[in-house]
Amino acid sequence: MTYLNINGEELYSEIAGSGDPVLLLHGGFCSLESLRGQSDALVQDYQVFAFERSGHGRSADIDGDYSYARGIADTLAYLDAHGLESVHVIGYSDGAIIALLLALEHPQRVRSLVAISANLDPSVFTPTTGDGPRLDSPPSSSHEGEAKPDLERMHYGRLSPDGAEHADAVLAKLMRLWTSEPQIDPASLAAVSAPTLIMSGDRDSIPPAHSLLIAASIPGAQLAIVPGTGHGLIAERPELISTLIRDFLARA
Repeated sequence: MTYLNINGEELYSEIAGSGDPVLLLHGGFCSLESLRGQSDALVQDYQVFAFERSGHGRSADIDGDYSYARGIADTLAYLDAHGLESVHVIGYSDGAIIALLLALEHPQRVRSLVAISANLDPSVFTPTTGDGPRLDSPPSSSHEGEAKPDLERMHYGRLSPDGAEHADAVLAKLMRLWTSEPQIDPASLAAVSAPTLIMSGDRDSIPPAHSLLIAASIPGAQLAIVPGTGHGLIAERPELISTLIRDFLARA
């Protein structure tokens, strides 16, 4: 396994394939396993870079809370560590928020942007279970469009150097993040210059109208609402998601 020292933390990293560079950014309480279908589809024509943020997958947790600002800083440091001036960025959920902010704040680093199930502020969530308003884990659900952490908890227990019992601490920190961040003004997205694809499920915990708002706020952005899927759309319809991404990248 490969680890890189990123801003003082040892973060797990994967690189596969060859071609133009693509960066994958996973969701909250997810590992890179959640994006395995998309990675496998992309390595045929692209060099795929991916890493697991602190407290996720094979990367140990940090003492403090999480923030999207830290996610951006770690992403920039990861790109710098590999000498990547610009990449195609594909983010899912928390990773999609980081991707949006990266394109907004560091446009020179983003060749194109795919943001899957992103949100601009916490208000779009309606808490309905003890698991909170949104968990980024595909694909099991107790209510239509509401992802539950069963599969990702299994991956966490198998992969995390902190041990399975630390999962609740990670989820508690994620809940604090999800109920306070992000705070992105839709009008600010007019500054995003990279070719952009916004995607979500029609039963997603991110309402389709919110995804439409994001797409409409970015000049020239495309919008894909994937039928019959919730927040775990990348696992529920992996082949369709990968086809949409590959088609977009071929035209970006």
